[in-house]
Amino acid sequence: MKNGSRLAALGGVVVAGALALSACGSDDNTGASGSSAAPAGNIDCAKATVNAAGSSAQKNAIEEWTKLYASKCAGANLNYTASGSGAGIQAFSSGQASFAGSDSALKPEEVGAAKTRCQGNTPLNLPMVVGPVAVIYNLQGVDGLKVSPETLAGIFSGKIKNWNDPAIAKENAGAKLPSSPIKPVYRSDESGTTDNFTKYLSKTAPKLWTWEPAKKWPNGTGQGAAKSDGVSGQVKNTAGTISYVEYSYAKNNNLQTALVKNGAGEYTELTPESASKGVAGAKVEGTGNDVALKIDYGTKEAGAYPIVLVTYEIVCEKGLPAEQGKFVKSFLTYTSSADGQKILTDLGYAPLPESVLTKVQASVKALS
Repeated sequence: MKNGSRLAALGGVVVAGALALSACGSDDNTGASGSSAAPAGNIDCAKATVNAAGSSAQKNAIEEWTKLYASKCAGANLNYTASGSGAGIQAFSSGQASFAGSDSALKPEEVGAAKTRCQGNTPLNLPMVVGPVAVIYNLQGVDGLKVSPETLAGIFSGKIKNWNDPAIAKENAGAKLPSSPIKPVYRSDESGTTDNFTKYLSKTAPKLWTWEPAKKWPNGTGQGAAKSDGVSGQVKNTAGTISYVEYSYAKNNNLQTALVKNGAGEYTELTPESASKGVAGAKVEGTGNDVALKIDYGTKEAGAYPIVLVTYEIVCEKGLPAEQGKFVKSFLTYTSSADGQKILTDLGYAPLPESVLTKVQASVKALS
């Protein structure tokens, strides 16, 4: 396809057409334990080669969906470049991608270019995966680290510098905290995960976190690493580090994850169930078929994990070339189905709450 070389130049991890055409074998990075079976039921298949790009947080889900969809739909090719949310939206708006994966909804300044891409029609934000943001760390002998929003804001702003700082010690009575320096790691590329993490800090610890939410890490505290794979690898291989990454990467790399204090005062372990509780109270901000959500990072829901993101597919409501439009509608009909959603837990994600999923399914049905 003529856009293939340009899209590959974005530097992401490509789910190649060969992968899309085969359901044999499993992806070593998914860690799925029962998702290798082909999707049940009937799929209105589309035979096309389609490019998509964006969120690395949803890469593992896209890879599994691609394999299972292709097992029912011979001739289906989806090339997904996990280039990060910002690059994915740029690829979509410039016509290099048929849809974009993003860990945050389109920002006002991004809507104009996306609307032009859609031939003047409305671009939609469709939530597809609940990807909780894990606070990952590498500290031998200290499992189950507890952190509050204020402690996290202190660490990532550079105000809390050592692991035995009184603020950390107070939350972790009895833990053998070393006096060694804390080594924060942040995403060096533009990322929806960073956008969500900085939104969380801004909303829950505004006195300590004084930077505006952004896809680009806003300060120089710590060391940068590219994409979710880079962050995970840096923490896994470096003692004393702490960072944030979508949960599937923490799970698949066997990384230590912290218990995070929610608005009810509970230090909550990250699980698919606690993450779903964190999203259940989200409000739909979009209008019409747009399902952009506003997450309540200060949720007081019992048992809710507070740092959650929803990964979106950014699509044209109308306006794609016919072949691309049919493929996008068919593929997203599968990913938003019961069969598509049920594979997510094994991959380290959480399914969409039913209240949100129903709205997404209706929006996908309206694509043309």
